[in-house]
Amino acid sequence: MNIQTFFQLNYGVYITTTLDGERPVGCVTNSIMQITAEPATFAVSVNHDNYTHDCIEKTGKFAFSILGEEADPALIGAFGFHSSRDTDKFRNVSVKTAAGLPVIASSCGYVVCRLIGTLETPTHTIFLGQAEEAEILDGSQTPMTYSYYHRVIKGKAPKNAPTYQPDQPEQKASGGKWICGICGYVYEGKTLPDDFKCPVCGRGPEVFRKDSAS
Repeated sequence: MNIQTFFQLNYGVYITTTLDGERPVGCVTNSIMQITAEPATFAVSVNHDNYTHDCIEKTGKFAFSILGEEADPALIGAFGFHSSRDTDKFRNVSVKTAAGLPVIASSCGYVVCRLIGTLETPTHTIFLGQAEEAEILDGSQTPMTYSYYHRVIKGKAPKNAPTYQPDQPEQKASGGKWICGICGYVYEGKTLPDDFKCPVCGRGPEVFRKDSAS
């Protein structure tokens, strides 16, 4: 089976948020789809190990912000490669409150949902939510697809993401390039500066590996 075929499927890139008591929490998700039109119902897949997972169950509500192609890669790094369990992901992030939940102010738009059901898989819960509020925040942006994130930003899905795939030899960069072992970002250059910080996940040179073909 050629799992590269899965990259042909079209996904968006979203930040799904909720509350841990009064504390905002969230994570990157890319498996969101609209199930019905009336009432508007959406499904989001969240890994059982994600801290946000249990918070959605307890709060009974979730929101998702639609990221645009101009989104800061560090935003994806913060919400996709760290845990709300021990990290304040909203620090230095512009946020607005919608129906009591935090949403990303720089996103294309957002939808807030009331939890109405769940579907369990071995690794993920599919949360079903009925839309209670939805707004466009920046209609000038082009919504980011997972293909764009993978191809242009050169990032990869976190291990908890439903679209995670282990590195394949043919995916590796070649010729004077360094690959982040956390998020897959590719730095082009024969040497990696000692003070370099990955623009996606924020990690230092110690997590980068030189491409074997370089």
